Amino acid sequence: MFGLLLASSLYARADGDTLTLPDLMQGAQQWAQDNLDTNFLNALPQTDDQQVQEFFREMQRRFQGDYVVDLAALRQSAQTVLPFLDSSKQTQPYAAWLRVQIDYLDVADEIRISIPPPTTATNAPPVPVPNPSAPKEREIWVRKVADRPWPEAARKYVPELKPMFTAQQVPAELVWVAEAESAFDRRARSPAGAAGMFQLMPDTAKRLGLSLWPRDERFQPEPSATASAQYLKQLHDQFGDWRLALAAYNAGEGTVQKLLNRHQTRSYDDIAGQLPAETQMFVPRVEAIILQREGAKLEQLAAP
Repeated sequence: MFGLLLASSLYARADGDTLTLPDLMQGAQQWAQDNLDTNFLNALPQTDDQQVQEFFREMQRRFQGDYVVDLAALRQSAQTVLPFLDSSKQTQPYAAWLRVQIDYLDVADEIRISIPPPTTATNAPPVPVPNPSAPKEREIWVRKVADRPWPEAARKYVPELKPMFTAQQVPAELVWVAEAESAFDRRARSPAGAAGMFQLMPDTAKRLGLSLWPRDERFQPEPSATASAQYLKQLHDQFGDWRLALAAYNAGEGTVQKLLNRHQTRSYDDIAGQLPAETQMFVPRVEAIILQREGAKLEQLAAP
């Protein structure tokens, strides 16, 4: 059943070449070796690891792709993979991560339904569904989180972690980045190696002074919150804008800076549609969560 559902969500490459099953298997194995965290691969039962690798390979490709609507095709497979990951203690940290990502797939599907496909000439290749404008995505995410209760863990951690942000001269409201990243689940780990409530990658964590061994401090709430706040402060110092800082938190400073240079702008909205699909939705998601939880608008938060 899992294999059938997975196959239904994977289709031809954007360049028109057919994605055959052998291609998929070989590509999945190579991508997994290059990108998936070793702990993740070791945690998967041998009989199922290849299929799950295929799913995460395709998810990563689309997250880094150009069009948010392309994520919608993964909804069914994600719902199938999630209980599989939840069934084992070893893979539950990856289930915690995937559970949060499903919101992106749901919103992508809403966008797919709400934006009519572009018209194309007869026998012409299909035209991709354009990305919604940045203001439109903000509206969608505000509706998405409007009636959502606090994550259960947030009631414990938000009061404890806000002082970590203010100590770094960062608005305390940005603690809610942890809801967008992990729903405040300290166990969360992505297949690519990001970990903890704030989903810090190993190199970023080490650069911010966190220890990864013998105890990985990314899984410790207070050190990881301090590191996240430090990183957001550095990014705001670089870009002078919280939306751009959040985009860089998700996609990397280099990606954001290159787009700003290319478009000769300092505005997030001017580059939003060119960012990776995940980032295009991460920023308005955080923004909507802060508005819902704190009644605060992102652009009105104080600079560090």
